[in-house]
Amino acid sequence: MKIYSFRKEEGKKITKYDSNFIMSRIIQSEKPVHVGCMHLEKNGVIGYHQAVVPQLLLIMNGEGLVRGERDEYIKVQSGDAVFWEKDEWHETKTDLGLTAIVIESEELNPDSFMALRIN
Repeated sequence: MKIYSFRKEEGKKITKYDSNFIMSRIIQSEKPVHVGCMHLEKNGVIGYHQAVVPQLLLIMNGEGLVRGERDEYIKVQSGDAVFWEKDEWHETKTDLGLTAIVIESEELNPDSFMALRIN
């Protein structure tokens, strides 16, 4: 399990086409990608299971705890991105609730775009 950051501070200011915003790049893939949004309510959990393909969980709102194969939980919050390799056992839970975008694909390489926060 690796934890990355896609917070505003990691982004790049975009001014092309009279734009004015910060872009935090996340991922690029040439293979099929599945993108979903997960809404975990208070005391919600994504149970302990193996990743079918490499998976990137982007915490958009709220906070929670994640773990990989070790029985050690790490706090995550808005702006964190958690990456699990194919077949890696993992779990996500929250006391207060969280909303996350999940990106799943055979070809994910978060190292190309995001700053590593925890390895």
